[in-house]
Amino acid sequence: MRSLRTLLCAGVVTLCAVAGLPAAASAADGPYTALVISRDNHFPLGFELEGALDQSNDQLQVESSLGEGDVLSLTTHYRDGDLHYWSAVRVAPPAGTVWQQGQTYSATSGGGTSARLDLEASGRTCDGTGTVTVKQISRDAAQRLTAFAAAYEFHSTGKPGTVDGEIRWNSPLAYQSVLQAAFLEFGQAEIGAPLVRAARFTSEGTAPVTFGVARIEGTDASTFRVVDNQCAGRTFAAGEECVVLVEAATTSTVERKARLLLADDTSYGTRRTELTVDGYHNVVGTYYPLEPGRIMDTRYGFPSLPQAPIGPGGEVDLQVGGRAGVPATGVSAVVLNVTVTQPTADSFVTVYPSGEARPTASSVNFAKGWLGSNNVTVKLSGNGKVKIYNRNGSTHVVVDVVGFYAGTDAIRSVAGNGGQLHPVKPTRLIDTRTTGSPLPAGTTRRFFVDFGPELSNRNDALVLNITVVAPEKSGFLTAWSGSTAVPSASTVNYGAGKVVPNLAIVQSTFRCDCGAGHDVPTFALHSSQRAHVVVDLVGVLASAELVPNGLRFTPVSPTRIVDSRIGLGTSGVLGPQVTRTVTAPPALVTDATRALAMNVTAVAPTQSTVLTVWPADAGLSKPTASNLNPAAGQTVSNAVFSGIGPADAFHVHNLAGSTHLVTDVVGRFDLYPYTVGPGGEFTVVRSGPAIG
Repeated sequence: MRSLRTLLCAGVVTLCAVAGLPAAASAADGPYTALVISRDNHFPLGFELEGALDQSNDQLQVESSLGEGDVLSLTTHYRDGDLHYWSAVRVAPPAGTVWQQGQTYSATSGGGTSARLDLEASGRTCDGTGTVTVKQISRDAAQRLTAFAAAYEFHSTGKPGTVDGEIRWNSPLAYQSVLQAAFLEFGQAEIGAPLVRAARFTSEGTAPVTFGVARIEGTDASTFRVVDNQCAGRTFAAGEECVVLVEAATTSTVERKARLLLADDTSYGTRRTELTVDGYHNVVGTYYPLEPGRIMDTRYGFPSLPQAPIGPGGEVDLQVGGRAGVPATGVSAVVLNVTVTQPTADSFVTVYPSGEARPTASSVNFAKGWLGSNNVTVKLSGNGKVKIYNRNGSTHVVVDVVGFYAGTDAIRSVAGNGGQLHPVKPTRLIDTRTTGSPLPAGTTRRFFVDFGPELSNRNDALVLNITVVAPEKSGFLTAWSGSTAVPSASTVNYGAGKVVPNLAIVQSTFRCDCGAGHDVPTFALHSSQRAHVVVDLVGVLASAELVPNGLRFTPVSPTRIVDSRIGLGTSGVLGPQVTRTVTAPPALVTDATRALAMNVTAVAPTQSTVLTVWPADAGLSKPTASNLNPAAGQTVSNAVFSGIGPADAFHVHNLAGSTHLVTDVVGRFDLYPYTVGPGGEFTVVRSGPAIG
């Protein structure tokens, strides 16, 4: 006897704590009295005792009973204190007949005009039909049975599943038995990362078993494949085992099921193992928004820094991992809002991964005395640090973290599922200039975005380009979910009378009805000074579990792809109403790349102007939204998430005057192949002030 199982019968679960019984000793030559019970998982009658059940195992008792009319019953018992399990098979020929060697009988659990085949598992029975094939019989002078050998199979009425096996009673005929798992469970499998498991088959009868071809059948058979059938064409004596390696490659979060069938030379001819796998999406490249958290402020020597600006050529090694909601490990990149204040010279700041050579790239460009900020996406070093470098003069720097990208799937266990990027056609949500009502100083206003009933509740964050226009005094604006008090962090820092944009990724999990008839995402804006505000939506972040066709982020070390001053990427200044097309270098994109994360800089424009970036060769007209709003003579940068067309290119349009252009790539967004499908396009139905 090879297995003791706790199984299900007719919807009732019986629990026990009995371990599997030890393997039987090698059986002597016959005669044999034994039961072989082999069940696939679909069969509704559970057997605690199954496999080869015979007297060679001293923990089993095998009882037999012979009645009138060749009625034969075999029962095996397992007892341990108050614990008692048994399995029984009862057979009888059709009424008024006797068993005939070599004949196969149709059978039912009730018998009568057909043979009787009745199975019992610790008092539980099931109605059904099957067959009994008589292999050997002996009779005495009175024609009473003295030996019996048969094979059987049984199918429960109205339910799938099969039990097959052998019956031996005082028979010299050896028997075959194969022990295999009814289930081969792959458990949770990452979509796109195939798993291989071994299905084991052990010969345990008194006759050897030869195995043949393995195949997979079922509705979800395409999810699985046989990688290596190490059983095929081989013969195994009792106690010997072989394995069939099966691969599960799921592309869905829906449980997939199939059945492994292994041919053998037993009477039934096939071993059956159920295959199941549950798929999940990994989180690598997905985004996790955070409420803004301050992690550096040189004005106050925070954290553990000199209370002094960063000098010319100076650097700060800043720990980001493990702070302000960013996990200590498993993070590929962070999104920071980097603010420069009180610079003593025209300069730039570069933020890059700690431990790498400083790149030819800039993160924030500024003039002497400038106050401003930029959204900076930066790859994180293995120790969770970034470096912040200042070129000229000295300047204070303030850093707030607003989110991070997962670098490994370990993030899923600590932070759940992240969001995939869904670029949207730039859409203006707010323009207080058209309402004649700027944001008052020191006040907070909450706004909503309605994507319709299907998608309004399926987003985690909004990608916004926020522009402060003509503030009365120098100050700052903070954008956040609105679910908490105003964070001690800033999104846009502005000087009096300036036009200052910044890209922001803002949590959108705080919702309201706002008259839509369904929950819609909201966000809040707080301005320290009276100012007009323009907000353009350029993207949405949503879980892969909820919305198809999302993009995932892969960071790169800051890489300059455009510098019109030296003819890199494009040559010469961009004149008024001029559009240039920039093609991304092949090393920075893949066939799956749909968008780039960039820092775009206007250098010394001759007039106040507007720069707009959008995909090339995609049949799209220039959006009405803007990415940069530099004043005459101002060298200024802004983070841009821009789609690229089929030729890996994007357009840059200059509105007025002429300006040089510099562009640094900090990462790419690739289409995640396992959520490609219909739907998932975010379109703004309406937006406005949130009430209620």
